[in-house]
Amino acid sequence: MNFHAIRAIYKFEMARTWRTVLQSIVSPVISTTLYFVVFGAAIGSRISDIDGVSYGAFIVPGLIMLSLLTQSITNASFGIFFPKFTGTIYEILSAPVSYVEIVISYVGAAATKSVILGLIILATSALFVPLEIMHPLWMFVFLILTAFTFSLFGFVLGIWADGFEKLQLVPFLIVTPLIFLGGSFYSIDMLPPFWQTATLFNPVVYLISAFRWSFYGIADVSIGLSVAMTVLFLTLCLTAVWWIFKTGYRLKT
Repeated sequence: MNFHAIRAIYKFEMARTWRTVLQSIVSPVISTTLYFVVFGAAIGSRISDIDGVSYGAFIVPGLIMLSLLTQSITNASFGIFFPKFTGTIYEILSAPVSYVEIVISYVGAAATKSVILGLIILATSALFVPLEIMHPLWMFVFLILTAFTFSLFGFVLGIWADGFEKLQLVPFLIVTPLIFLGGSFYSIDMLPPFWQTATLFNPVVYLISAFRWSFYGIADVSIGLSVAMTVLFLTLCLTAVWWIFKTGYRLKT
């Protein structure tokens, strides 16, 4: 394992974050803070508790997931897309660096950025609503697992995309709606029976449910099923990455 190469690529990607800190960190935090102000204070004060949790506190895990998923995908996809766009990807591919080391570097940097952002949003939310984290260790595990999984997904997206439009397509037109419809702002138990069943086909439901359980001990689906679905998606992303490097898809041309 070439740890020097991993460290070099990782440090380069992290340095890019600090150069664009307003876009990478400040902007998502401000956007999420507005959600807390509008939904937590203005609207939340008019909504009754959900499973004994105030509405403002109830939406905290969903809002963290909203930023975590979108930023994981965006950071990883842009991280690998720009070397393709500028042509420097061929220098990396011709260097004595294995495919595993390339993935660890780019995905690790993107996941690190997302975890840092998630923790900042968590700290910010404590200024607006009373927070209770019943299972802090599991909360951190779910945070890292989700960030790593969707950073892998973003890595695949960055290789697949052949233009900036496709980079924007999946996070904003597919992932974001799935997050909003995945129980970020409500419990799926509040839906009619048909829509409760339909919502279970949304993979984001399992992520938000598990993450909310780590806070308040309540979940829309079982924790075991949530973990299994997350591991399944992680396995699919790993398989896609393996196939990309094995075939040279969008890398050798």
